[in-house]
Amino acid sequence: MRVILVEPVADLGRAGDVKEVAPGYARNFLLPRGLAVPGTRHQMKRLQRLRAEAEVAAEREAAEARSLAQRLRELTVTIPAQIGEGGRLHGSVTSPQIAAALEEQHQIRIDRRDVVLREPLRHLGSHQVTLRLPARETGIVSVEVVPEVEEAPEAEATEEPAVEAAEEPVAESEAAATAEADADQPEPALAAEAAVEAS
Repeated sequence: MRVILVEPVADLGRAGDVKEVAPGYARNFLLPRGLAVPGTRHQMKRLQRLRAEAEVAAEREAAEARSLAQRLRELTVTIPAQIGEGGRLHGSVTSPQIAAALEEQHQIRIDRRDVVLREPLRHLGSHQVTLRLPARETGIVSVEVVPEVEEAPEAEATEEPAVEAAEEPVAESEAAATAEADADQPEPALAAEAAVEAS
């Protein structure tokens, strides 16, 4: 009896294979378990259509993977890291960090399990990292590990002197105005003398 396997079957074949089997084996095992369908003319035409569609999809996926591999060769992923003595990193750069940086910097999403590292990156500089791509393609991307730049907290220190400097001219102008007002008023002794002479 001719059947079309829809699931892999040990010692028989893979999904999509057309096999001749004993009628009892097909009726009692393969068909009831959903492992195969009868190899009728209708099912054979359906199988051919599915195979053609699968081949087109596979070729499209392979072309996209090759294009992605070409693009990856032209890219650099930059990852800042804290540095210790001798240029060694505090910790290391791992596959999840590379995958995250690749998506953040170049909008390319790669599963962290497809970033192939024999061991984490522990030194500054450029590293060539292999990536597993669809359709059994591979890509290589340059990963540049650079020193992490620490930001100096100077914002608060620079704001306070500016406030004090702004207050000084105000105090000086108030003192000057007070001095001018005092100068316009006659001293008490001179005012008394002027009153006597007028009388």
